[in-house]
Amino acid sequence: MPSLHLGDFISSATCGSLSGTPYGALEQYELVDFLAAWTELHREALAVLPERIHPTAFIHPSAIVGDDVIVGANVRIHEFSTVRKGAVLCAGASVGFNCEVTKSYVGENAVLGHRIGINHTLIGTDAHLSAGVSIAAIAMSDDMRNPDREVIMRRPGGIYRCGTAQFGALIGDRVQTGSGIGLGPGVAIGRDSQILSGVTLAARVLAHHSVVSAPHTADAHVRSRSRLGQRRS
Repeated sequence: MPSLHLGDFISSATCGSLSGTPYGALEQYELVDFLAAWTELHREALAVLPERIHPTAFIHPSAIVGDDVIVGANVRIHEFSTVRKGAVLCAGASVGFNCEVTKSYVGENAVLGHRIGINHTLIGTDAHLSAGVSIAAIAMSDDMRNPDREVIMRRPGGIYRCGTAQFGALIGDRVQTGSGIGLGPGVAIGRDSQILSGVTLAARVLAHHSVVSAPHTADAHVRSRSRLGQRRS
């Protein structure tokens, strides 16, 4: 099976106490190994952190933050957002209006815009996701309440098996997305890439500096409203 090393996509946590936890050593992990150990690594991080929520973080009163969520320095969580189930927001990360973050790692200074849903996902440093991005973590199965299909990704050299039925995406440092995008299950996006509005991707690995656009965007047909009005008269 080809390799997929986290350090080739995202940076570890470097700021504050989080750098002394397993999240400060993310770059050393193979993806499949990290996913298998994620729950235990999160427990280890909670055990050594002096404070689960940094005092400089801003959490809007209408936001919901789970009991096992780690919130770093200067993080901002805006109105009506929910962060739960072992999520990690590294220093300087921003979660916009009405987002849902579930068991995900959001890197330092990464920005989640409005109405974003991410699940079992790793997001790199300085990444920026615009409004309306959804990242799915399970494949279609006979019983969606009990997913049993292993998530896979296609990449040069063959199929990468994630070893789990729940994995959304690995989004590299400084990746930028447009709006109205659907990703996963099983997407890895290389550093400094751009995903333009309207794209849907699953089960793929993209190289660094990729630019992905939706075919229907390029094929859109534009007509003049004034001419349409003349035809009616």
